[in-house]
Amino acid sequence: MSKASKSTRERIVSAAWKLFYAQGYDDTTIDDIVESANVSKGSFYHYFDGKESLIDGISFMFDTVYEDIMADLDESLNPLNKLTEMTKQVFFMIENTVPVHLLSRIMASQMSNKGDKYLVNPDRPFFRFVRKIVIEGKEASIFNDAYSVNEIAIAYALFERGLMYDWCVSNGNYSFSQYAEKMMAVFLNGFTLPPPVR
Repeated sequence: MSKASKSTRERIVSAAWKLFYAQGYDDTTIDDIVESANVSKGSFYHYFDGKESLIDGISFMFDTVYEDIMADLDESLNPLNKLTEMTKQVFFMIENTVPVHLLSRIMASQMSNKGDKYLVNPDRPFFRFVRKIVIEGKEASIFNDAYSVNEIAIAYALFERGLMYDWCVSNGNYSFSQYAEKMMAVFLNGFTLPPPVR
């Protein structure tokens, strides 16, 4: 995808994200999106089949947030605190810019038999960041050697998705970022301890 194409696609997704938050998914039309993104309707349909297919595109926006977080993450933090801080910051963004009904749609789109399963794609920048931090933790002897880098990274992602799911089914009735920060610290601590005897 050329830089110009990527920019057009990102403008459409960004405009849709803001409109869905401001006026709701159901009340946002494709005309609203193309006007806000300053693109033609033909450009919209070049990248997306319709409004529903934008949901997968919005999933990509999470990685843009992770990229921003990683660029500003305090390098003096230990790997456990880096992962917890990353969770806290992205969930704070979700809590304050993504309505519960939209996050629910994103989660549901990933359970469909159609389309890309972007949230579990191992090539996402998200997984690259998580693996990098886990490798730091392995090198610092923080994470137990009984678990591989990939096992910890996948478990971290699974737990994040579980937290998102719970926030959706609870209709966002608690502080997402505060709860996630607390629970992620408890969860990750399990990988620093010897595995249970079988």
